[in-house]
Amino acid sequence: MTALFGELFSYTFIVRALAAGTLIAFCSALLGVSLVLKRYSMIGDGLSHVGFGAFAVALALNASPLAVAIPIVVAAAFLLLRISSNAKIKGDAAVALISSSALAIGVIIVSSSVGINTDIYNYMFGSILAVSGNDVIISVICSVAVIILYILFYNRIFAVTFDEDFAKATGVRTGVYNSLIAVLTAVIVVVGMRLMGALLISSLIVFPALTSMRLCKSFKSVTICGVIVSIVCFIIGIVISFTKGVPAGAGVVVVNLAAFVIFTLIGIIKNSTAK
Repeated sequence: MTALFGELFSYTFIVRALAAGTLIAFCSALLGVSLVLKRYSMIGDGLSHVGFGAFAVALALNASPLAVAIPIVVAAAFLLLRISSNAKIKGDAAVALISSSALAIGVIIVSSSVGINTDIYNYMFGSILAVSGNDVIISVICSVAVIILYILFYNRIFAVTFDEDFAKATGVRTGVYNSLIAVLTAVIVVVGMRLMGALLISSLIVFPALTSMRLCKSFKSVTICGVIVSIVCFIIGIVISFTKGVPAGAGVVVVNLAAFVIFTLIGIIKNSTAK
């Protein structure tokens, strides 16, 4: 095991992937608890599809992918909230509407301009080789911003997550904090797409929260446990990706699935013995 980690850290691209990915996994788990409890967990999946469309536009224009994708995906997050507030179109329908449209536009742009190539494959499924030094810097900046904002507005996010109507009645500007959660999610989704891929980045948001809920009951304990599970599963997934040659996103998702199954079994055993 020591030799394996020694070999891992001898590669610069692995160090970059672990540095960026650990921060992304941390922030995804923080935001994921609120999104899952608000039954809006698929926003990550929808925004990742928008991100793929934005990346396709950037590649076609030979522009910086992150510079193009971040503002587009943030705008899409606001649009999702606006559409979801419409009584005729609910949250899940809004996500499906925007995500499928963005994915279709991205595929059309790619097929008509640059063709399907390795870069697009990496954006779809993730790659530990795709993370550059600039990506690490951007990941650090965005992750620190997410953590600071989450800590500063923790009480408001907690209130909006559990009882939005009551929070609104007590004077909390729920729209502002819903928008904050959506924007932070959009930023993390875009930054994490290099590693996890557009089709799998939402797993970092959904799996840790659902896994920790198998054993933990309070919001704080679920959040802390989710962060730990997310980071551990990400590191193990990267090791699997390196040693087995599988896409990074797929490796991380499989490990998260295994953790979910283990936590579920432990929860079942714990509940049966308690009776």
